[in-house]
This record gives sequence, C-alpha cells and structure tokens, in this order.
Amino acid sequence: MDSVGAYEAKTHLPKLLERVTRGERITITKHGIPVAVLQSPGPEDTMDKKTVISEIREFQKKHSLGDMSLKEMIVEGRR
Repeated sequence: MDSVGAYEAKTHLPKLLERVTRGERITITKHGIPVAVLQSPGPEDTMDKKTVISEIREFQKKHSLGDMSLKEMIVEGRR
C-alpha cells in the first residue's frame, strides 16, 4: 500500500483515483500520520426489500415500547 501526503493527495486526486480504480489502496497522511485510506468500494451487501420488512416486523414482535408511545419517548428524551 502506497502513502501520500494530504497536500499531494489534494493536488493529484484524479491520478490517485485512477490508481484506485486499478486496484491500488492508498493511505493519505497528514504530517506523517495516516488519516484516511483511498480504496475502491467492496461489493454492496444489499438485502431484498421484502426480507428487510419481514425482519423489522419480527423485531417489533419481540420488542415493545412498554406503556409509553413513541411520541412520549421522544418528548421524554428531549428533557
């Protein structure tokens, strides 16, 4: 993994992005300390919408708000 300073990264960002698209991973440093990493995003972990909805409904069956409504909980949290 290559590293570049923040100023160089700002100045040469298009070139760095080209390198990242070719599979490189680049660490950006500020005063020699790593502060960020440029890398291509991994494959997205997406779930089917129906699966997400069914999981939310299952969660709701197992967890309740007790005697308070959601609105009451929001108001209580603001105090």
